Amino acid sequence: MKLGFVSAILPDKTLEEVFQTAAAIGYDCVEIMCWPIGKADRRYAGVTHINVDHLTDEEVLRIHALSSNFGIEISALGYYPNPLTPNGDDGKKYVNHLKKVIDAASALGLSGINTFIGRHPKLSVEDNWPLFLDVWKPLVEYAEVQNIRIGIENCPMLFTNDEWPGGHNLATAPHIWRKMFSDLSSNFIGLNYDPSHMIWQHMDYLAPMRDFSKRLFHIHAKDVRIDRHLLDQHGIMATPNLWHTPKLPGMGDVNWGKFFSTLTSAGYDGPVCVEVEDRAFEGSEEKRIDALKQSYHFLRSFVV
Repeated sequence: MKLGFVSAILPDKTLEEVFQTAAAIGYDCVEIMCWPIGKADRRYAGVTHINVDHLTDEEVLRIHALSSNFGIEISALGYYPNPLTPNGDDGKKYVNHLKKVIDAASALGLSGINTFIGRHPKLSVEDNWPLFLDVWKPLVEYAEVQNIRIGIENCPMLFTNDEWPGGHNLATAPHIWRKMFSDLSSNFIGLNYDPSHMIWQHMDYLAPMRDFSKRLFHIHAKDVRIDRHLLDQHGIMATPNLWHTPKLPGMGDVNWGKFFSTLTSAGYDGPVCVEVEDRAFEGSEEKRIDALKQSYHFLRSFVV
């Protein structure tokens, strides 16, 4: 396995500076964010370290040179919109940009990209399904032609009132993943698996690594702490940000020894990328880099 981090935590740094930071700390790889240029409407979105709208041959060579010079691999390209948004015009923009990210991964000689399935938050899973198939069948076919795998993060994107009641991502639970993989019938779609999202949904976070071992394309290392007192005050039906907090690895409820024991037994040997979403480390760039350092030192004993 290779230890890395998600570049969204360093929004003000250039790609060269991201590689430089990774190398200085000791990381092996980075998941590089590829959002369209412009303002985003949520935390960690809108970060662009590779502009796929203007990826020339010269830029591809420059990126390869940076990767080689710093000894840092690109684990995947990342772009996390809601392709199933009820705003059809926005959905078309998201899908078109996803295709550009797939093209960029192919041009860079990478194996995959990471994203969300998306969801119409006001509709049930069943009522979302026709739209899911309409959008994702051609997207997966497009990726197959390019020989690029798509890793779907299992984050429900359901944290605040504006995402209530269904969230912005269908791929939240094993029974949904099974149906997705069956209906899409492709080996080019799998999981960008994050254990923290299973914990705050009160689900087993180890079993999916065993049950979906062949669909583990990429791993996000993020921890989460459930505040039992606040949960008792608000209840499970309240928006999760009222009673749960994303944390750095080792500072929440994930048992990382069991996690990596299960992951290695499942035969996984790909990238494991720290995803920093801990507000305690967001006050400055120095704190964000401290978060990457602390996460590195905690996880390095598991990823050698």
